[in-house]
Amino acid sequence: MSILKDRLASKIEAHRPRTTRLLKEYGDFKVGEITMEQCIGGMRSIKALVTDISYLDPNEGIRFRGMTIPETLEALPKPEGKEYPFVEGHIFLLLTGDVPTLPEVMELVEEFKARRAVPQYVYDVLAAMPADAHPMAMFTVAINAMQGESKFAKAYEEGMKKTEYWEPMYEDALDLLARVPVIAAYIYRLKYRNGEQIAPHADLDMGGNFAHMMGIDAPYDDLMRLYFLLHSDHESGNVSAHTTHLVGSALSDAYYSLGAAMGGLAGPLHGLANQEVLRWIQGVLDEMGGVAPDSEGLKKFVWDTLNSGQVIPGYGHAVLRKTDPRYESQRQFCLKHLPDDKIFALVSGLYDVVPDILREHGKAKNPWPNVDAQSGVIQWYYGVTEYDFYTVMFGVGRAIGVLSNLVWDRALGYPLERPKSLTTDMLEKMVGIQ
Repeated sequence: MSILKDRLASKIEAHRPRTTRLLKEYGDFKVGEITMEQCIGGMRSIKALVTDISYLDPNEGIRFRGMTIPETLEALPKPEGKEYPFVEGHIFLLLTGDVPTLPEVMELVEEFKARRAVPQYVYDVLAAMPADAHPMAMFTVAINAMQGESKFAKAYEEGMKKTEYWEPMYEDALDLLARVPVIAAYIYRLKYRNGEQIAPHADLDMGGNFAHMMGIDAPYDDLMRLYFLLHSDHESGNVSAHTTHLVGSALSDAYYSLGAAMGGLAGPLHGLANQEVLRWIQGVLDEMGGVAPDSEGLKKFVWDTLNSGQVIPGYGHAVLRKTDPRYESQRQFCLKHLPDDKIFALVSGLYDVVPDILREHGKAKNPWPNVDAQSGVIQWYYGVTEYDFYTVMFGVGRAIGVLSNLVWDRALGYPLERPKSLTTDMLEKMVGIQ
């Protein structure tokens, strides 16, 4: 070991007990207006951000512009003969707070079609990446590669009033929202379908065109309308939303901001969780010889997982204290379209036993399933079996909310985000540790 690495290792070992003691013995000590635990523990629950796009209620789940998920699904216009709303209508709602009429949605559908042409150089860049490149790395590269298209960056360089910043940011946001589903489907077929591409369909809305380009028949189009809507926003404090806000606060354009957000979404504690859930569920099936265990067998597997020091993926949430309504919405889709699927049956069985076990275990503040407990299962059923791609689809949905927030950040002139840091020495002196 080098001198530098050896010295660093010793410093880390000496420092860890200091942080542990501050959290354990002084977690409730007030550092200004917040507690020591919040200061050290990821700023959890600190009320320091503002957004009107969505709000996460601990008991009702996500509210989009004040409406619950069932209310949103009911209120927004739907394509003829389909069960779920236009994604474009949801974008209209998040940006304006108004439920659009069908003509208003159709106008936006046509506008998105006009904006969705992806520059050829983006495809060239993706094709030049290593064959084993992660889809999220490719997705992020494609977003950043288009930065030269930014209307905000050009307008800012030419000079403009702060009150006008939102207009070119809006243009960038709509350009990106129109293109990212096309890019995502292109990446999927480049990596997993021998590069055999399906061109966009001129007559289809965002959800329908994504399903078309993926090469998957109905009702996958309806699933993706639901999927993009459910994954669109989750307040402004989650990693991808906060990253977009933080980077954008430096007046970086939408391309830089969204690209950075996708780096956060790719993490195992954020968007990557959906594939970990499916991997764990399939591990249950493998251990049981491909046969879903009965209730007692499931209980044993869950307890074995917990007793080995692992968590049950797809269960628990930082804010929610009930079953995630996003989980419930996807469950309703499954009950209608894949009720006999053995993986869905296993998910349903887990729903029946895991909450009680987690309550008995006593370490989970919320023993209920979150959105990740269900989403990968449906994708697998429709043939999207490549785990690494799931977070890309999450990213397409999440772009809707974070870019809507970014437009409003510029419209309201929110300043550069710059919280103040303290040293461990300062914290120890505050609580009287010598």
